Amino acid sequence: MHCFRPQRLVLCFWILAVTASFPSGRAVADPGSREDRELLFSYLLTKTLEREAFSDVKNRKLKLDIKRQMLGLREELINADSDTKLYYALAKLSNARKDRHLRLALVSGGLQLEHDAGLYRYDAEHGLQKNPVRSAPLRFAVDYGTADSYFLFVSDFGKRINELSGGNVPQIGDRLLAINGTPADEHLKNIEPYLRYSSINGRWHQFALSATVDDAQLPPSLYRDDVTYDLERRDGSTYRITLPYLAPSEIDWNEHDRRQYDGFRRLLETGTFDLYVSEGDRQILILTWHQFGATLVEDMDRLMTYAEKHELLDHALIIDGTRSRGGSKGAYAIQRLTPKPFKTTFGNLRISDVTPRFIEEKIKEVRKTGALDRGVSETTDGGRWLVDWLEHDVMNAVRAGQRYTNNVPFKSAHLPKWSDGVIRPAAVHFSGPLVCWFGPYGGSHLDQFAAIMRDNRLAYSIGMPTGGFSNTWEWEETLQFPISGKPIVRYMWTMGHTIRPNGEVLEGNPADVDEALPVTRENFRSYYSLLLSRTMQHLDRLAE
Repeated sequence: MHCFRPQRLVLCFWILAVTASFPSGRAVADPGSREDRELLFSYLLTKTLEREAFSDVKNRKLKLDIKRQMLGLREELINADSDTKLYYALAKLSNARKDRHLRLALVSGGLQLEHDAGLYRYDAEHGLQKNPVRSAPLRFAVDYGTADSYFLFVSDFGKRINELSGGNVPQIGDRLLAINGTPADEHLKNIEPYLRYSSINGRWHQFALSATVDDAQLPPSLYRDDVTYDLERRDGSTYRITLPYLAPSEIDWNEHDRRQYDGFRRLLETGTFDLYVSEGDRQILILTWHQFGATLVEDMDRLMTYAEKHELLDHALIIDGTRSRGGSKGAYAIQRLTPKPFKTTFGNLRISDVTPRFIEEKIKEVRKTGALDRGVSETTDGGRWLVDWLEHDVMNAVRAGQRYTNNVPFKSAHLPKWSDGVIRPAAVHFSGPLVCWFGPYGGSHLDQFAAIMRDNRLAYSIGMPTGGFSNTWEWEETLQFPISGKPIVRYMWTMGHTIRPNGEVLEGNPADVDEALPVTRENFRSYYSLLLSRTMQHLDRLAE
């Protein structure tokens, strides 16, 4: 990837002399000179305005003025006179765009942090790795019941909670009042600039995750060696507990937050989904969707073979995507889940200084492996349609000085650039009613899956909108100080839009659900029973 190194390069001999006195292989903490940091800020502001594929609909919903917010962080970055201060100033600058996909990564020879749990680290040999993180033996969920009045409540705890908490055992539904003595609402304001999210619901989901982990996503001033919670029981009484951070292997969860489908039994387990069937008189299947991962095609083929053999294709089908992750090739799955043709998502690229290099890298990737993004094949034709678009349409847009390319079926994964985006069902497919359950846990390709379902009226959806973070590709580069040339961190920009079937930009704009059923502390333990009940009512209406 491209490294930022303007022409003016000053050889600072005294810095080299000091560096030479340290053991080889270990970088010296060095946040650059003030002039270095001034030039760095100018570079990041300029390149963000030139490269970023801004989502106007997201910016309206979140009331963002990204240029103004970045300018408001200028002095903090320029005055960051330590590696730690500079790292977190860069994190805030990156997060001004409110994009769940965009993260920083530590690099060899770059900024050095004492505490780096949960942070990403990049090197050319191993690619991107995430440092392990410890957790308190407690989990929180979000009460989404009342707009503008969300709060966190206890959703699970480890089986050793009694000994670890000094006898103050939490109860499911206990409300979080404060963390380390700071009121919960104030704590959220303090950590918000460091959270990566693309929607309000997504922000609160990240808040719940961050409340229990020893994660260096937050600066040192916001964490300790242990964590103290002030909690409120349903009767209004309050109590305080202090818990240690433990390795994942040290926590045996009670799993109060596990999914349960009363009256259903499991038939299949795969990396993409698990299949359940009703044990009663009703012909209903549930697919507990895990992710759109590398085995999606073979898992879907296995499902269709099984369903055809056991005469399940006319059953009503429920897709539980409430805790699904992203990936690719969702359209391949949808072709087999519905008897209806559908329009897929589209995508484009923002034209900037890095577009020619991006084209070159992607074409090399496809021609070498037939795959994209960490070796996972995203296309159904080996990438030929994608290469044709990159070599011709995208390069023509570069030569013409356009701001964006034309919109084409997403990454040309399933259809060529000239297609209208309509995909026909597979020869073997489910034909019964289709219901989808969604929530803000995941996004990215799950956002696309939900948008295809909603915008094409393929399914009836219940729950909450997905996380709302989907784009085409990102551009990454290792930042270097303009004067000293020292590496800093790996930095990212969103390069293009995902376009929903209804024509809207998807980033920060997830599809609504047909029937809202927000998670609350009152319905948390019965949430999946409620989803099933609402689904049965919908199926009964269809049968009338």
